[in-house]
Amino acid sequence: MEMNLVLAIGIMIIVGFFGGLVARKFKLPMILGYIIVGMLLSPSLLNVIHAETIKNLNVIVDVGLSIIAFLIGGALSLKSLRKLGKIIAWITPLQSLGAWFLVTLGLALLGPFILNIEGATFSQVYFPLAFVIGAVSCATAPAATMAIIHEYKARGSMTTTLLAVVALDDAVAVIATAIALGISLPLASGAGSVSLFRMLGVPLLEIAGSVAVGLIFGLLLMYMSRLARTPEFILVAVLGNIVVCVGISDLLGVSSILACMMIGFFLVNTLKKGEVFHVIEGIEDLVFVVFFVLAGLHFDLGVMRSAGVLALLIVLFRCTGKYTGTRIGATISHAPDAIKKYLGLALLPKAGVTIGLILLAERAFPLFGAIMLNAVLASVIINELIAPPLSKYAIFKAGEAGAA
Repeated sequence: MEMNLVLAIGIMIIVGFFGGLVARKFKLPMILGYIIVGMLLSPSLLNVIHAETIKNLNVIVDVGLSIIAFLIGGALSLKSLRKLGKIIAWITPLQSLGAWFLVTLGLALLGPFILNIEGATFSQVYFPLAFVIGAVSCATAPAATMAIIHEYKARGSMTTTLLAVVALDDAVAVIATAIALGISLPLASGAGSVSLFRMLGVPLLEIAGSVAVGLIFGLLLMYMSRLARTPEFILVAVLGNIVVCVGISDLLGVSSILACMMIGFFLVNTLKKGEVFHVIEGIEDLVFVVFFVLAGLHFDLGVMRSAGVLALLIVLFRCTGKYTGTRIGATISHAPDAIKKYLGLALLPKAGVTIGLILLAERAFPLFGAIMLNAVLASVIINELIAPPLSKYAIFKAGEAGAA
């Protein structure tokens, strides 16, 4: 029997609350506690909240992720970014390319030994599969990053650089995936022709559309915030604009995450006061609890069993590529030692954007799409467990944690 949605949300909040307390007791990030209790409640383990109920709760993921994207955009003031512009410009592409290159190379070389696909060839199966998975591996999860920064009140040059790179990572991942699909589809089908418009034109149009939608809602929210007289009413305006922005973005087929980041970026650089961001602070913890418990509810033991080895390789190659690329970019740009040593460890979370891109890619490859999807989903599960503690370690070692 399908659970009442209100009851399901209530259980998620209460159990998430205790999961966060237990994680904090063991000096672990609270989001790790939220994710683990979500896994325990999932259909694969205790089956407290059923699969049909989880599907009906997915709108919370869209809204929660967009609120977090708005906050990330709001942390990117041009004044701070100008000081770190050269560092961000080098690290962003190199850490993305590092993940893309190493995941592609590793899976392409090891794929024939791990996967048993009848009649598969290197050029038609193993390379396209590895190339697409490598492309979606560029993305970094904004939600996990923001939750860690919020919990430990992190501030400093590494934190600012981290937020900027995470914000730009989504755009890089969209373009990388489009390029990978543009090259891999002809290889997999044996057609041999590559469409430049599909590779570059489509993703650039999507990014431009996201920016335009974000600017429109940024202007609207700026006007509404001036009419609002109290923080409570400003909160109504902020949430209303974010939710409508998500809906309009979905209708237009553009990224709601990039659009909401653009709202935050526009407002932090135009408004003299920051009330539109301060009012969200009161509900941030609730957003994180519900979002990450729901992320844990998507845990699928069957996926882990079917794609465990491939998933472990994706995690290994992606983490190595991200860290190495960050280190190279930081060295070239003469970044401070804290950024050089620890930023790469804070860029490891991945979730929503990666899943969205691999779902898009899976439909294009009937022969190996399911293998590709299961491997990436399993790697996300593993990553959700190991990345938050590493992000915490990076923030503390960089000396930017304001509170334990």
